[in-house]
Amino acid sequence: MNLVDRFLNYVKFDTQSDELTNMTPSTPGQMVFAQYLRDELTKMGLSDITLDDNGYLMATLPANTGGDIPTVGFIAHLDTSPDMSGRHVNPRIVSKYDGGDIVLNAAEGIVLSPAGFPELKDYVGQDLIVTDGNTLLGADDKAGIAEIVTAVDYLLQHPEIKHGKIRIAFNPDEEIGQGAHKFDVEHFGADWAYTMDGGAVGELEYENFNAAVARVTFNGRNVHPGYAKHKMINSMRIANQFVIMLPRWETPEHTEDYEGFYHLVSMEGTVEKSVLTYIIRDHDRDRFERRKKELEHLTRKINHEFPDCCSIEIKDQYYNMREKIEPVMHVVDYARQAMKLAGVEPKVQPIRGGTDGAQLSFKGLPCPNIFAGGLNFHGRYEFVPVPSMEKATKVIVEIARLVANGKK
Repeated sequence: MNLVDRFLNYVKFDTQSDELTNMTPSTPGQMVFAQYLRDELTKMGLSDITLDDNGYLMATLPANTGGDIPTVGFIAHLDTSPDMSGRHVNPRIVSKYDGGDIVLNAAEGIVLSPAGFPELKDYVGQDLIVTDGNTLLGADDKAGIAEIVTAVDYLLQHPEIKHGKIRIAFNPDEEIGQGAHKFDVEHFGADWAYTMDGGAVGELEYENFNAAVARVTFNGRNVHPGYAKHKMINSMRIANQFVIMLPRWETPEHTEDYEGFYHLVSMEGTVEKSVLTYIIRDHDRDRFERRKKELEHLTRKINHEFPDCCSIEIKDQYYNMREKIEPVMHVVDYARQAMKLAGVEPKVQPIRGGTDGAQLSFKGLPCPNIFAGGLNFHGRYEFVPVPSMEKATKVIVEIARLVANGKK
């Protein structure tokens, strides 16, 4: 099975994660997919294949040469985003994209257009895999899985390419921030690893946001509105007051590069009780801490005006892996050199998000992120250029070769 066939097969598995189940994996489809992959890896001839009760699949491609060669890992996640359905994905290939509009669903008038997605112009002449407009595609991260499996298969078929021991892993629930929570780093046994979970071709990332989630609760008091003067306390109005106290320009729609933000992700409310949920993001640890303190400060201000009305709970989610990668920068150097050998210009940039690699780096497994090739993740406009997937596969092969040769 070739790379494209693998990918088209993998996206048919419904692996959408769900943070509300409090289970690992959070949905049964992820285990079904993991079991399928386990069987595929077994047929390929990999060794040390394990699939635990939490849906973490690991396997080994043994070294085919001697010497003291570090063990390198490659990791991707099984789940797709909860933001849009991943059930009954019906992908199609747009051959030699001509630069115009791509009609995803004529009946619904759903069109993937360079007017809304100008990055399409970078892929004129290439084969693109797109959705039918009803679901996401699942390139995040089934493209990464297909690339890893295909690269390992290629190394098996080409023993003239010398490599050390290679470990691969596919984990559940990355999209709900839990992918690395039960990842057994010691059992994995790699010296370092790479997540194949980036976007456009060339992306190489070892910096990510520091991240936290804040839940702000407002308690009000309800009475008949006709007789409410000096009695009613409308929690929704107080919650709205809190929202506008935060700087309006420090939100996702107004920030880029290293700029952090407060992002209001949900609002629930009645007169009696309202809840705001924010995610807090910043690459700089000091600014990150100040953002959390600002939310606590605003909570105190609200309570000064409306005593005991407002409470806040803040939980850290993950931290910037840069501090763990910089002492071992050779892992980035190998990836950078491998990209050049694969004909790809490396684009080292910060991740405006998170990755399992960040949490794994803090668990003792340095883990930068490499492009998988997809774009417009988490929605119906997601697509992946076939040449980008092919380049990612070649990068994996080149990393294996370079590490065995000790060159970077």
